Amino acid sequence: MMEDVIEVRPGHKLNNESLRAYLQGKIEGMESGLTMHQFKYGESNPTYLLKTPRGELYVLRKKPNGSLLPGAHRVDREFQVISALCKQGFPVPRPILYCNDPSVIGTEFYLMSYVKGRHFSDSTLSGLPASERKPLLLATFQTLAKLHSIDWKTAGLEGYGGKGDYCSRQVSIWTTNYLKAVTDGVLPEMQELTKWLETNIPAGDQHISLIHGDFRVDNVIFHPTEPRVVAVLDWELSTIGHPMADLAFAKIFSFMNPAEMMTQSPSALKRFCINMLVDNEFTNAYYTALMTQPHPQPHPQWSFFLALSLFRMASIVQGVYARSVRGNASSDRATLFMAMVKPLAEGGLYFAKSKPTPLPSLLHFIGYSSRAFVTLQCVKDFIVEHVYPVEKAYYEHASNPVTMWTVSSIVEELKVKAQDAGLWNLFLPSISGLSQLEYAPMAEEMGRSPLASEAFNCSAPDTGNMEVLHMYGSEHQKEQWLKPLLEGKIRSCFAMTEPSVASSDATNITCAITRDGDQYIVHGRKWWTSGAGDPRCKVAIVMGVTNPNADRLHRQSMILVPMDAPGVKKIRPLSVFGYFDAPHGHFEIEFDNVRVPVSNLILGEGRGFEIAQGRLGPGRIHHCMRCIGVAERAYEMMCERALTRKAFDKLLVHQQSIRTTIAESRVEIDQCRLLVLKAAHAIDRDGYKAARKEVCRLASTVRFDLACFLLQVAAIKAVVPSMACRVVDRAIQVHGGMGVCQDLPLAYMYAGVRTLRIADGPDIVHLETVAKTELKAMAKL
Repeated sequence: MMEDVIEVRPGHKLNNESLRAYLQGKIEGMESGLTMHQFKYGESNPTYLLKTPRGELYVLRKKPNGSLLPGAHRVDREFQVISALCKQGFPVPRPILYCNDPSVIGTEFYLMSYVKGRHFSDSTLSGLPASERKPLLLATFQTLAKLHSIDWKTAGLEGYGGKGDYCSRQVSIWTTNYLKAVTDGVLPEMQELTKWLETNIPAGDQHISLIHGDFRVDNVIFHPTEPRVVAVLDWELSTIGHPMADLAFAKIFSFMNPAEMMTQSPSALKRFCINMLVDNEFTNAYYTALMTQPHPQPHPQWSFFLALSLFRMASIVQGVYARSVRGNASSDRATLFMAMVKPLAEGGLYFAKSKPTPLPSLLHFIGYSSRAFVTLQCVKDFIVEHVYPVEKAYYEHASNPVTMWTVSSIVEELKVKAQDAGLWNLFLPSISGLSQLEYAPMAEEMGRSPLASEAFNCSAPDTGNMEVLHMYGSEHQKEQWLKPLLEGKIRSCFAMTEPSVASSDATNITCAITRDGDQYIVHGRKWWTSGAGDPRCKVAIVMGVTNPNADRLHRQSMILVPMDAPGVKKIRPLSVFGYFDAPHGHFEIEFDNVRVPVSNLILGEGRGFEIAQGRLGPGRIHHCMRCIGVAERAYEMMCERALTRKAFDKLLVHQQSIRTTIAESRVEIDQCRLLVLKAAHAIDRDGYKAARKEVCRLASTVRFDLACFLLQVAAIKAVVPSMACRVVDRAIQVHGGMGVCQDLPLAYMYAGVRTLRIADGPDIVHLETVAKTELKAMAKL
């Protein structure tokens, strides 16, 4: 903690000799000189480190100078509570003496022991690796539980705080403090939050205990080497009150420092608030360590305590700013605090308007992490708030012959917003920290709109190409192509399918990649090269033959070809049921003796199939989950139509055939979702090669496991696009003529999912793999 002290600030200097004279005779070693430094932090009560000539260290804490709010900065209460807690064996500095004579140094003060250990100014411990951070935070919450378990009456703190109505008193106190500290008018956000708190105070809640009032990591000292709290500091706001207020405050500051709220975008702030509502790891540690009567988990009005915490913090920083204006704040950072009030109030309002969001049963069943759930909720909200509203304008841009092959500003603006919200490159585990199982439901949400995947930089073929470069690319290739792809500055395409051969059997590929000194010559014609029409498409991964004499699985290689290289010719865009998917597009391309450096070859000659298999594993899961998203949106449109459209004097929903259609669609969607999640889990657990059987598996009989009720049925790539086709087709049928026109996205949805029954391998190829896998297994029985 010695690095936390500085020279005493000019406005906080004390009468050193007067203090030494007062302490002489009361504390051993004070007969001669006394050195003094000030702790950097402590925007409330100035705190000093005293050192005697013999090297003994003490900490002095005093009231600020100048005019203060009534009842604030009660250092006498601090001394009272740490004295009581020290006798109970709770980790606090040892109290030494209290002085109420302002003639000594100008204000009341008290002295306590200096506790050696680790002190972190960042309450989130974000600079520590997870292996160190987690144990320290767990110890912090367990210490809070120990505090709340103390019998405060037995500890001699009877009358320490007000009796009952804690929440009401807190709202009143901090409202009054805020209004008295306002310098430039009351913020509308603070006014709205005040009204909400006043009308939502928990009623009849009798849970009270000794609470710290400002419990967070930067107010504790940890053991020098162990994940253990050795002292809790700064008891100015302690009282008898509701323990959930402490818990909420501690949880908030374990995830975000208040200063960070000044720089957070609205989406990032919202993500933080969702995290507060769903992440329970540290609160569970608190409940486990609590030794008194259990509290409801979570508290039915948990959102109130989270909102109250931010409201209180906003009032405090407003007060610190007001004192800085008057010149008696104890920190030179105080003037920065004014910018924190509004985002703190906005966060409180988010809690106020939110309801507890329990983990859906399916996600709970598969062990979905609370962190991933927060991201999933943010993805959902982003699509609803930003993507759906601009779909129509985007369709108009993409279908206009004048603009269709240009990049719409709509997409670029969405990408900026997604990056600001931290919803970027979610598909890549090494960057997002998400497993395939965790990312799968996010891919489903993205599938609900053709704009969403690109907004999050999670669209094909870029995701597959980025995975290839991430897993197999050289450092030079990563710097030149992977980096700008991850940044969303360029796009890419994948050139494999050829018009002259049946490319569902990739060994038929004829495009030649021929070595010529320090270059390769790429020559051949490709088609269905998706993404090649985009003006931002700067590179193609081309699959071709480098050694025609090798065995059939080692003839092929993959190479990077810049789209502006001489000899690359876009022949024509190919339509999909009349749709050009502009500006993305699907192009026929000729590579006419295109020369590229040898360094553009990926991994090595003859490694093309190896790369392809690594690329296709996660990619098929992403495709299938996006398909499920398409099916879900079509299903919702179908249900809405059936509930509102009349034919033959009755709503469509009253037709048995319509209800059957709805039921079949619901069952099929849910079946496929479980299959894809099962395949994603297999990849996370065993890697792609071991999971391939799950990706390409069709059980010869239905198997039912009572322990987890998962049906092990067909291969996801063979059944999911087919299912989506059926669901979208049913939705079109229920909508009649509107279903096939440009007024609804259903026709476009059908074109997309029908194509996936061919793209990435036709259904029959996957079913053939399934049959061979099953028969091979049976033959060994």
